[in-house]
Amino acid sequence: VQLQAFGGGLVQPGGSLRLSCAASGNILSINSMTWYRQAPGKQRELVAGIGSEGGTKYVDPVKGRFTIPRDNAKNSVYLQMSSLKPEDTAVYYCNADRIRYSDGYLGYTKRNAWGQGTLVTVSS
Repeated sequence: VQLQAFGGGLVQPGGSLRLSCAASGNILSINSMTWYRQAPGKQRELVAGIGSEGGTKYVDPVKGRFTIPRDNAKNSVYLQMSSLKPEDTAVYYCNADRIRYSDGYLGYTKRNAWGQGTLVTVSS
């Protein structure tokens, strides 16, 4: 089971960007999926999360600007970012919790998986 995040890039303040994160493998289900970010010189912080039933949570600085849709059929989660600010500049990581998968014979549970990170730079 692997997670791959992509979609980062350079965007001007006030602009929009959509990050994607897809889990690969013979996946049966994923519990929660979460986006984190790490700005230069700072600790990694939670940005937004979505549970298996669609419940969401956001940190205050991104409320009203970011949304976290999820496509269970594609084992994917997205981060739709709008009204971007320079302080949103960071490497963004996706995380998946409690991934159930199969090798075609037996079922397994992977407790946690991280994507490789994608850089978002908000600058004029």
